[in-house]
Amino acid sequence: MRRYRYSRRQTLLAALMALGLMAGATFPAAAAKPQGQLTWGVHFTLAPTWFDPAETPGIITPFLVMYALHDAMVKPMPGKPLSPSLAESWSISEDGMVYEFVLRAGVRFHNGEPVTATDVKYSFERYRGTSAQLMKDRVASVEAPDARHVRFTMKAPWPDFLTFYGSASGAGWVVPKAYVEKVGEEGYKKAPIGAGPYKFVSFNPGIELVVEANEQYWRKVPSIKRLVFKVIPEESTRLAALKRGEVDIVYSISGALAEEVQRTPGLTLKPQVVQGPFWLYFPDQWDPKSPWHDPRVRKAANLAIDRKSVNEAMTLGYSLISGSIIPDNFDFYWQPPAPVHDPGAAKKLLAEAGFPNGFDAGDYYCDASFANLGEAVMDNLRAVGIRVTLRPLERAAFFKGYSEKKFKNIIQAASGAFGNAATRLEAFVVKGGAYAYGNYPDIDELYARQAGELDQKKRAELLHRMQQMVHEKSIYAPIYQLSFNNGVGPRVAESGFGLIARYPYSGPYEDVTLKAK
Repeated sequence: MRRYRYSRRQTLLAALMALGLMAGATFPAAAAKPQGQLTWGVHFTLAPTWFDPAETPGIITPFLVMYALHDAMVKPMPGKPLSPSLAESWSISEDGMVYEFVLRAGVRFHNGEPVTATDVKYSFERYRGTSAQLMKDRVASVEAPDARHVRFTMKAPWPDFLTFYGSASGAGWVVPKAYVEKVGEEGYKKAPIGAGPYKFVSFNPGIELVVEANEQYWRKVPSIKRLVFKVIPEESTRLAALKRGEVDIVYSISGALAEEVQRTPGLTLKPQVVQGPFWLYFPDQWDPKSPWHDPRVRKAANLAIDRKSVNEAMTLGYSLISGSIIPDNFDFYWQPPAPVHDPGAAKKLLAEAGFPNGFDAGDYYCDASFANLGEAVMDNLRAVGIRVTLRPLERAAFFKGYSEKKFKNIIQAASGAFGNAATRLEAFVVKGGAYAYGNYPDIDELYARQAGELDQKKRAELLHRMQQMVHEKSIYAPIYQLSFNNGVGPRVAESGFGLIARYPYSGPYEDVTLKAK
């Protein structure tokens, strides 16, 4: 078995903590009491579905809450794409068929119940979010031989198991079996209990979520006593709240408002390129009656987008124009040719496709949080004759409709979810993917081949070819890889931005601090 353990210091610390518990010591030992309150201005309406890891969709949004309330067996953390968390170690059999995890000793949920292997098994089997069927189709069995050991046995070697389990989904985030069964599915969303650094206090729909420090958190005692996430969808209102000191951090400040943050004494703009490419998707491209069935029309839309101007207007030029739906930091990323803005060539392609005067393209669906981006791209499309109507939706409703395949015409979307090129292709390109409205058999065939390929070089070649085909078929029109520009007020010492690589939000929350008074 290949064993995955980390520093001797971490192992010794875990052992000492366990001994401390057996002696009746406080866990964790000798830490300062959390103090104060930090408030965020959040750019979308929070939804209870994101309080439950079992429903994690293929986007990053739920992790804003999950990193506070919950904990995972392994998860992305500062300096490590897969860091041991509830699992102190794991091992993989030489044939790649068996993964065994050892749970950290003494960890408890917020209600005092111990985190056990039974909870881990239950959380995996209960999971119904993105890639759930894929994982369950590939995992032969999950066993909990004792309270601290969990064994996953594959049906065939699957090199991406840890990536799917530990970062690209919510399957590895653990909930208390006894409590969930006691209160039921809806009851759990109303009063979630996890094992994370913060405990649920209250949720006022459309207003705010409040959490308080878990002083028994295994990694470290949080510095801040109370975190408040205020829902402020309107961008100028968020900035005004930051300037008045009503909130300490605001998410997603763009254009002229971002420049205002830069000019305002005491405020700091924190731009960071995240693992969140934005794109246009053409869900009707498999319908022979739709204009989008013709690849020339999809290429015309691609050529119409003035990415450089949109980037300057929306994110002050900080976003990365990569030309891909795969983040540039993901394993197996393939760099496509640089996108080109050529309205003349776009009009020529439309004429060749039978639309010399353009066409009415119907609705342009988007997350309301990024409707301003939609307006800018729509202007580009109209300039070449592709006429659309903006249909912004609240985030939870948007992704629900997107995943349930209810939209037509054009979808502006993004995903900042963790993973690698294979996980992103599985969710957005391959047959059966959570957000794939159709599929191409030649791409599906390559996906099936790479999934069981243990030779990393051969696997990379297959995944690169898949991305090249996505580009050549113009399945998507990538816009840019977002620079998430956030505003930080004068009370904040450590905002948590950038601590977890390419993660858009503050995190981990136990590392966020206020300045000393």
